[in-house]
Amino acid sequence: MNDDQQDHEHLHALRAEHRRLDAEIDALVAAGVTDQLEVARLKRRKLRIKDEIQVIVDLTVPDIIA
Repeated sequence: MNDDQQDHEHLHALRAEHRRLDAEIDALVAAGVTDQLEVARLKRRKLRIKDEIQVIVDLTVPDIIA
């Protein structure tokens, strides 16, 4: 398996985890969960995943100066 395919699969997994966290946060908020600490923890995790996704995208997409 080459690095590009591994990056693509890792990126796909990270995006799926990001969507799952988003749905979990929305469900907690909609249910009126009062554990704001848990919601904040999930939001921080979601943000870390988003940052990791951006790093991978930046590394795999070449800069094109037009």
